[in-house]
Amino acid sequence: MLKGKDLLGLYGASAEEICEILDRTAQMKALLLRGGKAESVLRGCALVTLFYENSTRTRTSFELAGKYLGAAEVNVSAASSSVQKGETLIDTGRTLDDMKIDFIAIRHPLAGAPKLLAENVHASVINAGDGMNEHPTQALLDMFTMREKFGGIKGLKVAILGDIKHSRVAKSNLFGLTKLGAEVYMYAPRTLMPRDIEKLGAHVCSSMEEAIEGANCIMGLRIQLERQKGGLFPSLSEYSKFYGVKDGMLGRAAKGAIVMHPGPVNRGIELTPSLIDGESSVINEQVTNGLATRMALLSLLREYREKNL
Repeated sequence: MLKGKDLLGLYGASAEEICEILDRTAQMKALLLRGGKAESVLRGCALVTLFYENSTRTRTSFELAGKYLGAAEVNVSAASSSVQKGETLIDTGRTLDDMKIDFIAIRHPLAGAPKLLAENVHASVINAGDGMNEHPTQALLDMFTMREKFGGIKGLKVAILGDIKHSRVAKSNLFGLTKLGAEVYMYAPRTLMPRDIEKLGAHVCSSMEEAIEGANCIMGLRIQLERQKGGLFPSLSEYSKFYGVKDGMLGRAAKGAIVMHPGPVNRGIELTPSLIDGESSVINEQVTNGLATRMALLSLLREYREKNL
């Protein structure tokens, strides 16, 4: 049983809660692969996806997760909502609460926005990405993908490469993976590496080779140009030349290593096309696992709400 009505991040989640979500994800994925749905799970519930930033994978998978489990689902885009008229986040949340919404999946450019919303609504709030803070459901689907491939998380070496400074995915993965016993190695240009991230449990590497050597999972991260003010690296071509993951590098990884990316991928920048589409890539599987993960989380939050609210 989850310990609260919301999922705001993995920093405050316990290993037991994470494992419970991963176990339920396995059940939901099996259901999906059989071509089934479970409309009774969320029958009578309502889910709103409240996105203040663009999204394809996350928003669509939340919408489908709700529909596959039987919930009424509504998407609210900030660009076409009363936000454009000056409505605050709290007022938006309270308006949705008054419509008897059960779940709000929110993506917001400001860190802490999901927490602020959760403190002011009765609905369960799920963080779908807040600024440069966390993206817990992406990390959960990443961990589920690793567990599926290797049978467990403990003892894995995970290399996370790229724009770590601006990546909420990297931070949520770091929190979740270390709680389950994995070792996380990070490599990026100095300008794209957060200060003191070692204090959160990361091994900061001085070279790409050090990060990839013996790694079970190689996770590329998207260069987030929309969050950068410029000047953090000379050009995309130069970044690709010195920091992109190339085909031959996979030979340094552990046998059976997998290549991951949260998407969307800048082909030829973070990863070469042959790595993206190669036998070691699980990028497409991550998409399916993301749907199963969000179905699992919604079902667990429904159980919490039935027993505690």
